[in-house]
Amino acid sequence: MIWQFALRYFRARKSTSAINIIAWVSVGAIAVGTAALITVLSVFNGFTGLVKSLYSSFYPTLKVAPATGKTIILTASQLKEIAAIPGVAHYSQSIEEKAVLRFGNEQTIAVLKGVDTAFRSVAGLQDKIVRGRFDLSHENGYQAIFGMGIETALGVDVEHSLVPVNVYMPKRDANSNLNAALPEQALNTGVIYPVGTFAIQQEFDSKYILTDISFLRNLLNMSPGEMSSLELSVKPGYSEKKVKRKVQELLGDTVKVLTRVEQNATIYNVMQTEKWVVYVFLSFILVIAAFNMIGSLSMLVIEKQKDITILKAMGSRNSLVQRIFLTEGLIIAGTGSVIGFSLAITICLLQQHFGLVKLGGGSFLIDAFPVEMHLDDFILVSVTILVIGVLASWYPAKRAASQEIALKAT
Repeated sequence: MIWQFALRYFRARKSTSAINIIAWVSVGAIAVGTAALITVLSVFNGFTGLVKSLYSSFYPTLKVAPATGKTIILTASQLKEIAAIPGVAHYSQSIEEKAVLRFGNEQTIAVLKGVDTAFRSVAGLQDKIVRGRFDLSHENGYQAIFGMGIETALGVDVEHSLVPVNVYMPKRDANSNLNAALPEQALNTGVIYPVGTFAIQQEFDSKYILTDISFLRNLLNMSPGEMSSLELSVKPGYSEKKVKRKVQELLGDTVKVLTRVEQNATIYNVMQTEKWVVYVFLSFILVIAAFNMIGSLSMLVIEKQKDITILKAMGSRNSLVQRIFLTEGLIIAGTGSVIGFSLAITICLLQQHFGLVKLGGGSFLIDAFPVEMHLDDFILVSVTILVIGVLASWYPAKRAASQEIALKAT
């Protein structure tokens, strides 16, 4: 009965057309606010997904790193146990160390990342090669793949040059560094042959060089089971958190297991913070719509004074009258939200398929704003509209419920 009354009040023409106008203005404001929230949140989701796809080319799904220090040591039996964990698809050993590179008269500082042959299975860097080839074999000398920024800084021609790049890396023995008579004696030296160039984004392109792990292991005099990290890929359908927990339980507190988000916590936290700030500011559109709802429902209470009096005279409690007008407010909010959701879905689908809104400049990886719709955003906006709708309807409904019976004798 409550919904019947509320729907009738919503659909019926009022004696004063201003009440209808204000009600539909409230519906329109909620629709615009809802569409704006869903669209903007979907754009943030799109950029987050884009960043994740870029990072997945270089960072693994899970990374086992030392809890303290720079290296960990894993035995062959431990590696077999890790491979046997349900959900672990592949693992790759990795060593990272800063080095000075010299090519001709040019020199720069970079991070050398030594990987084994399984690296292809835990990351997708081979799909980001823009020049040369992805080849880390070392039959005729250790080969390397340069980030585009480092290639430019050194002036290396990865496709035609056969001249190696000199690598200088501090020795691990601190005493030998202090007692060395000449600076060169404190450094390990080696050569790598550039054969390819990758391009992901500036953070990687100007920092990393990939080579075979045995090059760094020999250069740094590391034992066979010693590494900077162990990188893991997870089989489809398995939970990253569950696999992470099992790996952590197996290896203990001497290591820390990081997901891809935890490996890049700063940038993901910044993006999430920006998304929440935008959500808060755009929610003010719904707050403005709430004031329209208060006005519309207050005028409806005045118009329906006779109906309220009759209901109370027939024995209806104040709570029933209050629920009728609360429901009326929810109908206004619900109608606006449905229209807003439909509008937002239409806009997002058009953007996904046709790229209507372009990114200016022409220097981006994509031409148009990326859009990804997430169910969580629809639930969040729905709850927001529900809360605002209830709060906006509370005062007019309370006022209707407290109205005194005023029947006139005929």
